[in-house]
Amino acid sequence: MGRKSDRKKTSKNRGENQTDAASLARRILQFLDANFGEEFNSKQIIKKLEIRDALTKGGVEPVLSKLVEAGSVSRNPRNYYSSTQDPEFIEGIVDFVNPRFAFITPLDPEKVDGDILIKEADLKQALDGDKVRVMVYPLKGKTGRVEGKVLEVVERSRDEYVGRVEISPRFAFIVPDFKKMHKDIFVHRGALNGAVHGEKVIVKLTEWREGDKNPTGEVIRVLGKAGEHEVEIHSIMAEFGLPFEYPEEPEKEAEAISEKITAKEIKKRKDFRDILTFTIDPADAKDFDDAISYRKLENGNHEIGVHIADVTHYVQPNTALEKEAYNRATSVYLVDRTIPMLPERLSNGLCSLRPNEDKLTFACVFEVDDEANVKKHWIGKTVIHSDRRYAYEDAQENIDNQSGDYFEELTLLNVMAKKVRQRRFKHGAVNFETVEVKFKLDEKGKPLGLVIKERKDIHKLIEEFMLLANKYVAEFIFNKNKGKDTFVYRTHDSPDMERLDTFSGFAKRFGHEFDIQNPNNVSNALNKLMEEIQGKPEQNVLEQLAIRSMAKAKYTTEPKGHFGLAFAHYSHFTSPIRRYPDMMVHRLLELYLENGKSPDAEAWEQKCVHSSEREKRAADAERASIKYKQVEFMSLAEDKDYEGIVAGITEWGVFVEITETKCEGMIRVQDMDDDYYDFDQKNMRLVGSKTKKMITLGDKVKVRVVNTDIDRRTIDLEFADNNDRKKPRARPVR
Repeated sequence: MGRKSDRKKTSKNRGENQTDAASLARRILQFLDANFGEEFNSKQIIKKLEIRDALTKGGVEPVLSKLVEAGSVSRNPRNYYSSTQDPEFIEGIVDFVNPRFAFITPLDPEKVDGDILIKEADLKQALDGDKVRVMVYPLKGKTGRVEGKVLEVVERSRDEYVGRVEISPRFAFIVPDFKKMHKDIFVHRGALNGAVHGEKVIVKLTEWREGDKNPTGEVIRVLGKAGEHEVEIHSIMAEFGLPFEYPEEPEKEAEAISEKITAKEIKKRKDFRDILTFTIDPADAKDFDDAISYRKLENGNHEIGVHIADVTHYVQPNTALEKEAYNRATSVYLVDRTIPMLPERLSNGLCSLRPNEDKLTFACVFEVDDEANVKKHWIGKTVIHSDRRYAYEDAQENIDNQSGDYFEELTLLNVMAKKVRQRRFKHGAVNFETVEVKFKLDEKGKPLGLVIKERKDIHKLIEEFMLLANKYVAEFIFNKNKGKDTFVYRTHDSPDMERLDTFSGFAKRFGHEFDIQNPNNVSNALNKLMEEIQGKPEQNVLEQLAIRSMAKAKYTTEPKGHFGLAFAHYSHFTSPIRRYPDMMVHRLLELYLENGKSPDAEAWEQKCVHSSEREKRAADAERASIKYKQVEFMSLAEDKDYEGIVAGITEWGVFVEITETKCEGMIRVQDMDDDYYDFDQKNMRLVGSKTKKMITLGDKVKVRVVNTDIDRRTIDLEFADNNDRKKPRARPVR
């Protein structure tokens, strides 16, 4: 009996020894691969790997001998070892996940399978967004991921950061606002440019010496006292490289443009001035770039015109106006202001389709039957005279009450839009009804309240006719010369099935089925899920997760189609006041209507890439400004308990979305002192080691605010059943 027991024990020990040897071999190989081209003896390897126990030290030589036999390691006559593997060298872009590691996205995806994980020690002073040269290790790490190390920073993505000044008796440093900048920036007192403790500044990196933990910089602009509304908004603008003012030269060009519309110009266009036309926009809008015209035709059909501001009539190529519009590429809508693509003289004046004024437009005019089937369409230049400027609320009220100006026409258009919309979903379009948050601010920018924007029929009416115009413009150009003519398309790739599978797992944890077994049925499955979650606490969380699992829409000269809208061809034609790609579309459309020759696609593709990048920058800045107000708003309610839903789980904390305000905060694992929690990544949950208490994605919880950090735009939460209130933690120098 005892012998049997001993045999088991011996077998177990042998298994453990084999595991230890394999683990040691992996560590040695990773070390030698990471130091490709260098040679080390066994003592140096032991020291570098920080091996301290005698048993493992004794195993190094035998393991090295086996690696030499296997051909993985070479040994010279002096008993120095080196890697025999030829590493892959690639260039990529740094994406910081947290202070401990980053991923490198290869510029050439064909060279490496997926992103490359780089540990902090191997980043060689690389910062988020930098272009770097990387040595890829031949052997995958413990996580099963491809790993490597940065050899050099090829190009910095930025050298300016916004942050708060911290001054101590011995030194000064800037704490960057940017969440992915995990290093504080040291500043010599003489380089503070007059900035004092607690102020927000823009700092420029000047030096990062080999061996220094932190970079050094100099203050180039003082923004003001941290926490003040204007200072924080300017900080966000500076963080994302948004302009503070419009340059003088394009402003002067805009002022010099004549308002007069000549009879000669009108003769070139179809005249819609006597046809009912109106605009429908947000109540506070001033840049009206689209109008709808309507009339009943003698044959019983309906004529619906989508008229768009003719911006390129006023903004000519090779002007300062054109260059500035291209550079900005989009208007940016922050929580309290608009940073326009065009000067106000154009955006709110000459180009804005204001009521009771003649305006020059580019139009897509449809003849439809009673079922909203398009029988004919025409694309060309028009002149209009808007009869009415509606706010969304006013137009919706007229439809609801069946009264007021043009309520019959509005009602008919609403019926038509619903039929067009229904047909679009039947053909496979995806119905995302995302939740939008808007703040009520006082005159100093302080948040007084929060409103969840509601999408009503009138919003969908305008959306459907804009989508229809965009679709027909793209189809017109594509069909004109079988897709050979250079054009600017808005494309959206089909989703990656692996990412959808991950999302399906998330949906199940919220109690919803999302069947993706048939790749051709993805849009129907998504629409079914979106319908199920309408009005439920998890709606916003799941919608955001679903959107993240989709490909990103972009601008390109390649006519690849739009998955989300289920259109074979799609463009952006309807918002040239606020989007540069729409100006590009107008220019090309006019060229082809006049039988012009197709230009070289490469230059236009570069403009598309630039526009997509600027679009992302604008969206990130808009989100940052909303998050700033969310944090400020929640800082005023630190004693209140809130209902929330677990929106995300990581090894270091639980993300909770507060149902009432749609604000997201984090409960840190280190603050959950009722138990020690293990992260179960496979099932996306935390499990208490003693109590076995589980915190799972989708759980409904009660939370309260512990701390808010406006600089970092973060909210710290705790579970409301925790009676020991946490004190805000002091922040260490990074």
